[in-house]
Amino acid sequence: MAKFSLFADTSRRIAEVDSVAVIGLGRFGAALAEELMASGTEVLGIDTDEEIVQSYNGVLTQVVRADSTKEEALRQLSVDQFDRVVVAIGHDVQASILTSSILLQLKVPVIWAKAVGEQHGRILEQLGVHHVIYPEREMGRRVAHLVRGAAQDYLEIEVGYSLAKLVVPASFTGTPLGATDLRRKHGVTVSAFKPTDGAWRNAENSTVLQPGDKILIVGPTSRVEAVAQLR
Repeated sequence: MAKFSLFADTSRRIAEVDSVAVIGLGRFGAALAEELMASGTEVLGIDTDEEIVQSYNGVLTQVVRADSTKEEALRQLSVDQFDRVVVAIGHDVQASILTSSILLQLKVPVIWAKAVGEQHGRILEQLGVHHVIYPEREMGRRVAHLVRGAAQDYLEIEVGYSLAKLVVPASFTGTPLGATDLRRKHGVTVSAFKPTDGAWRNAENSTVLQPGDKILIVGPTSRVEAVAQLR
């Protein structure tokens, strides 16, 4: 494992700051890693494909070609010193499971792992992975909600509870929010709004929405979808 000695000091330094190790730089892992970098979080990227590793050299804080199913390789890269590790391996379920198992043995405090299916996800959960994510399924559900309603964006916070961005319905305009009784009538809360000529602001009881404004509403999914249908 001497080949990783050149990377060990850098990996150790990255682990000491606001950082995340991302294992697997396919479409999901790479997009995640780049978004983390854009938000100021340093990223150690690991992949088995030399071409992929080369393509992210200089994009991520550090990127290394390594086999994450080898415990010693992860130790050499100081992955065990990271507070957060994402296993973004999708095409090789066995590698995903073995990598997650090793990370648990190394006592990484928080592990996120991508699952490509229900069975894969169940195994990860049974291993004790802290957060199992289903990117394709979650994106499919999000798009379905967008297709079904007039919402411009949609986020399911938990099953049955959602947040949506939409153009304000006419019935919500012209009256201070505190006087509209929206929670009783529609079961949702307007949390923020964006005037047609301004930036996003927190909504207050005194806020008076105007036609064309955009709003963020939060509440039970069925209620959010019903409001999204209003004109």
